[in-house]
Amino acid sequence: MKIDFQKLPLRDGVGIVVLNSKNKVFVAKRIDNPKNFWQMPQGGKDENENYFDAAIRELREETSIKNVTLIKEIDNFITYLLPNHLLGIIWKGKFKGQKQKWFIMKFNGSDDEINVNTLKPEFLEWKWVEIDQLINVVVDFKRDVYKKVTSEIKKVVAN
Repeated sequence: MKIDFQKLPLRDGVGIVVLNSKNKVFVAKRIDNPKNFWQMPQGGKDENENYFDAAIRELREETSIKNVTLIKEIDNFITYLLPNHLLGIIWKGKFKGQKQKWFIMKFNGSDDEINVNTLKPEFLEWKWVEIDQLINVVVDFKRDVYKKVTSEIKKVVAN
């Protein structure tokens, strides 16, 4: 039996932009894709969880970052679809992509607070990048998401 992946739902998720004092953006390299692709923290929202709480939880689980303040919740959801070669593999094959609520946050801690070697690590390493570098370091299928998010970051940083 062939599965029609296009009928699968979108996963409810969050994404977090973490800006340091120099307005550089936190990115990390995924364990499951150790090529030279980087991403901002992101993850799924639990059923009875609000989006902001999910963002704070995901940020802590993936990076150990706790010292942040919310700058802006980006209006609307940003969605992406998985490429064909990942359909049926990622998220145990339950979703065709993700519908994300993004948050821009200011990191108030010091770099030694950041630890990607967590209980269930998702990342190999991390770094700070210039805002304009975001779309150059992300996997292709998330590039449109990162273009939209980058435009929102620039609005916030300009103020």
